[in-house]
Amino acid sequence: VDGNLLDQSALLRIVQAAKPDEIYNLAAQSFVTSSWQQPLLTGQVTGLGAAHMLECLRSAAPQARYYQASTSEMFGLIQEAKQSESTPFYPRSPYGVAKLYAHWMTINYRESFGLHASNGILFNHESPLRGVEFVTRKVTDAVARIKLGQQKELRLGNIDAKRDWGHARDYVKAMWLMLQQDRPDDYVIATGRTTTVRDMCAIAFKHVGLNIDDHLVIDPALFRPAEVEVLLGNPAKAKATFGWEAETSLEALITEMVDA
Repeated sequence: VDGNLLDQSALLRIVQAAKPDEIYNLAAQSFVTSSWQQPLLTGQVTGLGAAHMLECLRSAAPQARYYQASTSEMFGLIQEAKQSESTPFYPRSPYGVAKLYAHWMTINYRESFGLHASNGILFNHESPLRGVEFVTRKVTDAVARIKLGQQKELRLGNIDAKRDWGHARDYVKAMWLMLQQDRPDDYVIATGRTTTVRDMCAIAFKHVGLNIDDHLVIDPALFRPAEVEVLLGNPAKAKATFGWEAETSLEALITEMVDA
């Protein structure tokens, strides 16, 4: 089905025709780096696009359960060492700001119109399907190519940034579980472990028997205008409410992505 988050009339027709029981809004301009080059588009698609979906839900499918893909990038300049649902937000990119608008609009529609609308504040979740625009896939793709003799170096920006990486397979399960609850709510989904980009790279290079220092190049052009230095999620609420916890280690995830 053709659709566009910026075309509310098209979204409305889709919802009216599908009569969904559950709606998962994963659509966005989701590249943090691109959001600096396209801040207005990011705001329209990622922020207002979610509002368009909520309006369609309220108008055409108020009985449906709605999932909004929020993001750990909303925490940005972190206000607590470990981020939970109650941690104040401080986004550091146009992407993070747009997602925060969508997040609060979801809460507002839930409280104002009684919708079963939940936010999943997902920390970085990866798989072999990840695009090379994202650092985990850029790294694992490059490592595989270097091992095969198709590439000589891996160029990265800030390799001291720390992220909480999990497997998308585990996180999609959490998304589904949120909509199976009697009451809508907001949940942090994370592994509770943070790792530097450098150490993530080292896992990939070690897997293929290569020395990271022989191939990694730091490129100042790849640094962001405002960096998010550390993200570390606290998924205790999700575990307590519906028994979710991450099942895949970072080592297993990166190995799978290199081999893919």
